[in-house]
Amino acid sequence: MVNGFLVIDKQPGISSHDVVNRVRRILGTKKVGHTGTLDPFATGVLPIAAGEGTKAIQFLDEGQKEYLATVRLGITTDTLDVTGTILNECAIPSISHELLLQTMADLTGEISQLPPMYSAIKQGGQPLYKLARKGVTVERQPRRVLIHQFELLRYEYPVAEVRVLCSRGTYIRTLADDLGRLLGCGACLTALRRSLSGPFRLDTACSLEQLGDTVLQGSVENHLVTIEQALTHLQPCEVIDQELLPLRNGVLPRLSLDGMLPGLIRLCHNHQLLAVAEKTVDGQIELKRVFN
Repeated sequence: MVNGFLVIDKQPGISSHDVVNRVRRILGTKKVGHTGTLDPFATGVLPIAAGEGTKAIQFLDEGQKEYLATVRLGITTDTLDVTGTILNECAIPSISHELLLQTMADLTGEISQLPPMYSAIKQGGQPLYKLARKGVTVERQPRRVLIHQFELLRYEYPVAEVRVLCSRGTYIRTLADDLGRLLGCGACLTALRRSLSGPFRLDTACSLEQLGDTVLQGSVENHLVTIEQALTHLQPCEVIDQELLPLRNGVLPRLSLDGMLPGLIRLCHNHQLLAVAEKTVDGQIELKRVFN
C-alpha cells in the first residue's frame, strides 16, 4: 500500500480527474486524490495523494505556486486561453518592452481577480465551466490574490514568456487577460506549466508512464513524498512510548507544549508521523487526524 504523495508531471489534453483515475489503476487502490486542479491544456506539477496521504491534504501548505506561461498579445478568447473561441483580434504595430514591463509591475503584489467562467468553482452546486459551456454567464465575486513575482523571461511581439510566483487561488489565465486589457490589446494564454505547488516541485515529478514502470519494478518509493516530508511546515512534537497505543486509538496523549504557538502540530515518534493536533489560542489541544 502506497501512503504519501506522488508528484505527477501532468501532460496536456487530460484533466486532473483523469490523472487520478490513471493513478488509481496503476497503484491498484481507490484511495487516491489530487490537490490544486490544473486545466486540461496545462502541464506540470499535480500533487497526487495516495492511501493515508489523502487524510493529509487538508493540512498541506500550498500557499505558493510557480508557473511558466506563454502569453499571446492581441487576441482574446472566451476561455482566456488558446483552447477557446476567439472573441477579438487587435491589430496594433507593437507593444514596447518597457510598457509591457511596467504593466506587469502594476499587476504585481496584492491584486483583485475575477474568477473566469471556465473554472471549477461551483455556484449552486454546479461548476462554472459547465454553465459556460451552455453559454450561461453568472455573476462572480472578485478575489484578492498575491502575485509575488511577475517576471518577463522572453519577449518578441506578440508573444511573451513569463514566470509567475503567486498565492494559491490565482488564475494565470485571468492574469494574462488582465495584462492584455491594461495594455489595450487583449491577451490569452497559449501555454501554461506549473513548476511548483507548495512543497512539491517539478524536478521531483514523474510522468504517468514513469510511475507505471516504477510500480512494475517495485520501486515506487523512489517517487514518493512521505506525509512527514509534506507536513514539515507544522510544529513537531515527540510522543513518548507509553502514549502510542492510546493515540492510535484516537485518545489525545499528554503533551508538553510549553512555548509552542497556537496552530497545527504534527505528533511524531522516532521521526514517524502519527497524528495532527491543534493548539488553540486559549491553550486547548484538539486531535485533528490520526494516521495509520
